[in-house]
Amino acid sequence: VQLQASGGGLVQAGDSLRLSCQASGRTFNMYAAGWFRQAPGKEREFVARISWRGDSAYYTDSVKGRFTISRDNAKNTVSLQMNSLNPEDTAVYYCASGKVPFRLPTVLDEYDNWGQGTEVTVSS
Repeated sequence: VQLQASGGGLVQAGDSLRLSCQASGRTFNMYAAGWFRQAPGKEREFVARISWRGDSAYYTDSVKGRFTISRDNAKNTVSLQMNSLNPEDTAVYYCASGKVPFRLPTVLDEYDNWGQGTEVTVSS
């Protein structure tokens, strides 16, 4: 599976953005997927995860109620709808898939196939 993220940009605080991750490979629907972000000078951090069927989602506390992860296995895509953005959300956002089919990753090392990242900048 190869992943490519897109949809980033420069927005103002309070605005919304929708990130997309296009996967290639017919086995994408066997793997959980996740979104991560890395702000300048900081480590990459987990944002959201979705199960291989799309029936289970998990978020880091700072984005709960504002971000929504979804997937369309027919189109091999995973999306991240981001609402009520604030400057603390500024980062490069990456998508990734789980290493093991039909398993929910719990740590960063359990993901691979990292996309190239898409930059999100939120101005105050």
